[in-house]
Amino acid sequence: MSENKCIAVVFPGQGSQRPGMGKEFYEQITVCRETYREASDTLGWDVAAMCFGEDERINLTEYTQPCIVTTEMAMYRGLVERYNFAPRYFGGHSLGEFTALVAARVMPLAEALKIVQTRGRLMQKAVPAGVGGMAAVISEGIDCDMLSKLLEGLPVDVANINSANQVVISGDAAALPEAEKRLAQVLAGDKPFRFVQLNVSAPFHSRFMKPIEEPFADTLREFGKGLKPENALKVTSNFTGNFHSAAVHKIIENLVNQLSSTVHWWGNMQGLSAHAREIYEVGPGRPLCEFFKTIDVVCQSITGLSAAEKIFAGAN
Repeated sequence: MSENKCIAVVFPGQGSQRPGMGKEFYEQITVCRETYREASDTLGWDVAAMCFGEDERINLTEYTQPCIVTTEMAMYRGLVERYNFAPRYFGGHSLGEFTALVAARVMPLAEALKIVQTRGRLMQKAVPAGVGGMAAVISEGIDCDMLSKLLEGLPVDVANINSANQVVISGDAAALPEAEKRLAQVLAGDKPFRFVQLNVSAPFHSRFMKPIEEPFADTLREFGKGLKPENALKVTSNFTGNFHSAAVHKIIENLVNQLSSTVHWWGNMQGLSAHAREIYEVGPGRPLCEFFKTIDVVCQSITGLSAAEKIFAGAN
């Protein structure tokens, strides 16, 4: 790959998991196998078996999160080794922000895996199963300020601003039908309007995650001793919508706030596309490239080695 191109890489988050994810990389590239082995040694359970088999626990948050981060880092390392993949900028959606921080060498993989496994466990315990819910609001040119006003008085928050045409809301599952009714009355006019409830186990990025902020901050301080904050300047923060600063306390603060605050992915896309000529999505799914399309930015998705070969063949 040409070294004079300014490249950004982005990593999807929870919901992108699927059985068999990363297996092609694992079977063909040594560094990818070593990555899964490192993850298993760190966590004390067989991460590769969880990712490649039919284990239902892959959809339990405390397992989902380390499995996705491991898979994405295995894929990323494989691309670096085989294709001289050399991004200068990094971003990740929700959980994917942790992969971005590892790929940018802000934190070691072993530390990140311990952090996200605890993060997943805390997030699942924050709200009893079935109590919380999330839904995607899909319409053209959504006014987020207006949307927030329409939700006033409901135990529902704006969780993700993914693009101008998609916003995810999160909160009490019992309040989502009323939220849909209010939004439909305003948004379902001349423009198409969809309200899609998501298959999630908890109301992520909402006020219901507030109680776990302090224990998660303790987790970051306990396991995040290997942070290299100077590298964070090239990684976008979901919480701020801009790039991280080079201060350890600010990185931790942003990651803690991300739990219960809005993911400003639209802002992340604007920041990355302002700096990079080429953007690649690396992971088991490809949701982020669809969001980049809404700002007229080309993003190429790599979900397997065959996709990588098509993209990078002849580039070296």
